[in-house]
Order: sequence, then C-alpha cells, then structure tokens
Amino acid sequence: MKLENQLDRIHSRVTGNRFLQLFTAFTRVLLAIGFIPPSIPKILGLPFTTLPDTDPVGHYFNALLQTGFYYRFIGLGQIIAALLLLFPRTSHLGALMFFPIILNIAVLTNSVGFKGTWLITILMFLASVYLVCWDYDRWKTILFSRRLKSSVLFRKELIWLPLLAAGGAVSSYILLAYFLLRTVKSLNPKFIAILGILGLFFGLAVAVHHKFMKTGDLELKTEKL
Repeated sequence: MKLENQLDRIHSRVTGNRFLQLFTAFTRVLLAIGFIPPSIPKILGLPFTTLPDTDPVGHYFNALLQTGFYYRFIGLGQIIAALLLLFPRTSHLGALMFFPIILNIAVLTNSVGFKGTWLITILMFLASVYLVCWDYDRWKTILFSRRLKSSVLFRKELIWLPLLAAGGAVSSYILLAYFLLRTVKSLNPKFIAILGILGLFFGLAVAVHHKFMKTGDLELKTEKL
C-alpha cells in the first residue's frame, strides 16, 4: 500500500472521531484567543514587558521595540493568524501561518530563559503541529504530486541547459566588459573560468528542477479509503 493511501486512511479515521473534532475546534479558538492579547501592544508600538535591560528577556524585548515597524509587523502577523484561526473556512491558513510564528517563539523562550513560559510555548507549538496535521488533506499535494505529466523542454536538457547557462554567463561578462572598457584584453581568464563553472552548476540546478517538475491536469483519485 502506498504511503499516501496509508496517511489518507489515518487522517480519515482521526478527523472522523467526534471527540477529536471537538478538541480541534477548542484548540483553534484557544490558540487564537491566546495570540490576540500579545499582538495588541506590538501593533500599538507599546513595550511588551517592563523588565530592565539587565534582564535577558527585558533586553531582548526592549531591543525589539526599537526596530519600529518590524515590531508592529510581528504584532500584525500574530493577530492575522489569530483571526484566520477563528473562522472555520480560513482556519487551515491560520494554522499554517501560526506554525512558524509559534516555533520561533518557542525557540526564543527556551533560549532567553523565560520562566514557566517556555513550557507553555512548547505546548502551543505542539498544538499548532496538530492543527496543521488535521488539515493534511489540504497540504498533501506538497508531499504527493497529483499532476499527470512531467515537463519536457528538449532532449538531454541536463547537458544542454548547464552548457547554455555557462555560455550565457561568460558571454554576458565579455560583452559587458567590452561595452564598458571598449576592450577584452584586460579580462581575467581565471574569473571567466570560475564564472563558467558557476554557470554550469546554476544551469544544472535549473535543469534538474525542470526535469522533475510535474505539470498538466490533476489526477483524479478514485481509490476508496
């Protein structure tokens, strides 16, 4: 059995559990409410804590306050994630947006030395992981492609694209030097060689990404769970 089918079965059983359905709704609302109060001082540009600079926590937040718009930007991100979590139609977006924010906060609280808060943030992080997994059906195309076709530009593109990229990089450098300096005699051969090698690697990376890119219509899955 494919891994995708196994995960689909597990997800179907979990989301079909009435207790877990209620627990998920409770978790969404709780996390949303927990995010709104901390976001308001940041949006208003007010200090988040009264701790002095001699305290590591106070030093961090006082320095963060001095960043100005970035401080407000963090508050805006938190309140947007909270509002998205509150509405069922957008809760999956809120959970996804909430995930990196709370991960950053959890790492911060464990690094700076928040007393007691570190445990709360870890629990909030685990809750966000749970909510993202709850909406696995919305994200699974990230792991499992549903496209029917593979992209094809031309034959042996893993060879030709790197060569074209290398040639393009070197020729662009030579042309630019000629138009600026009106001569190509002062060009550095070593730099040209390095530029060609970098162009080869760049072209190879592009070719690999293109070769394994899935395109076309979405595959319709008919297998029953």
